[in-house]
Amino acid sequence: MLAKCGMKSIDELYADVPEQLLLKRDYDVASEMSEKEVRDFFRDLDAKNKPLTCFAGQGFYHRYSPSAVNYILGRSEFLTAYTPYQPEISQGTLQYIFEYQSMMASLTGLEVSNASMYDGSTATAEALIMTVAASRKKKRVLVSATMLPHVIKVAQTYALNHGVEITVIDEENGVTSRSRISEELAKGDVAGVAVATPNRYGILEDYTGLADEVHGAKALLVMYANAADLGVIRTPGEWNADIAVGDAQSLGMPLNFGGPYLGYLCATKALMRKMPGRIVGATTDDMGQRVFVLTLQAREQHIRREKATSNICSNQGLMALYVSVYLSLLGPDGLRQLCMTGHAGAVKLSQMLVETGKVSLTYPDKPFLNEFLVTTTEPVDLIIERCVKAGVLPGVKVDDNHLLIAVTEMQTVDDYNKLCQLISNP
Repeated sequence: MLAKCGMKSIDELYADVPEQLLLKRDYDVASEMSEKEVRDFFRDLDAKNKPLTCFAGQGFYHRYSPSAVNYILGRSEFLTAYTPYQPEISQGTLQYIFEYQSMMASLTGLEVSNASMYDGSTATAEALIMTVAASRKKKRVLVSATMLPHVIKVAQTYALNHGVEITVIDEENGVTSRSRISEELAKGDVAGVAVATPNRYGILEDYTGLADEVHGAKALLVMYANAADLGVIRTPGEWNADIAVGDAQSLGMPLNFGGPYLGYLCATKALMRKMPGRIVGATTDDMGQRVFVLTLQAREQHIRREKATSNICSNQGLMALYVSVYLSLLGPDGLRQLCMTGHAGAVKLSQMLVETGKVSLTYPDKPFLNEFLVTTTEPVDLIIERCVKAGVLPGVKVDDNHLLIAVTEMQTVDDYNKLCQLISNP
């Protein structure tokens, strides 16, 4: 294989990998094991994990998932890792993707949803590429600095090889600088504008008039939101956005040390032929029965890279099924109740923490849902180290004296008290 690649060694093959990422020792794995030994090995490995009460968020949240979800996920009519090209043998897969699309369209307030996006970051990158494809002549997009940092970085990586130029718009007092957006739009070369709700600090920004301004400049508005939050906040459709993107992990998916997750992408009907991923439609067969098929996209979308709108080809169908089952079990009222539980807990915890005198709300005049930023009187690293030793992950470090704290239905009042004690007693 090395000869076919025109290389002489494994080291040469991986020469473009940064030095600090290379493993400098042999793998610590036995050469062979029996089935029992393999099970024992992974059981012992798992035992090293230390469960923590999790107040960390910034895009990924500790949520409860009903036990029925995993049971339905394993049913044979649904469970598959294969892309549903052949409708006659893929009706279960196609049905739940159709149901997923229907629920996401309802949740975002937009007309069309796709499936098979990897996560919120890549969905955002695809959406920005869509805005450029829709404009044809414009190559520049604006991204608010209050977008999640990892989302911005992934979008910038995608942009490198797609001829897309990203301009990051400054933040002012924790929210997007509207004056900077106006200045950039006035230059006439902007294809799209991307903003977040809630933003990276948990703040619910006011985007009144933004869509009109963006559309007046013949650009498209992209709005990022965690899917669960759309159960109570104003939707991208209500803000008159053209494209809604985000991560669906908040819809009950376990954190799982980083995945697998699911990105969603919804858009107006005018943009549906620009959408990457898969779109499933409902129709009737020659016997008049309701059936489901992949629609609106040619097979080239998935197998011929040079002709494709996108190179998204892996099927995230299992995660779309997860979301479909979760939302079906909760319904609109259940999702709204979960959001309100997280909000009430976040308000209570923020008040308790401020009363310790050891932290203050960084943006006390800004509304938030279930996540808020605090300014600390001691270095955040010390707080995190102390809390983790006591079995609590207190939040996400933003910088040396700013900690982002998230509350969901998973924490109790006792957990709030413990966190306050740990922060108030260095």
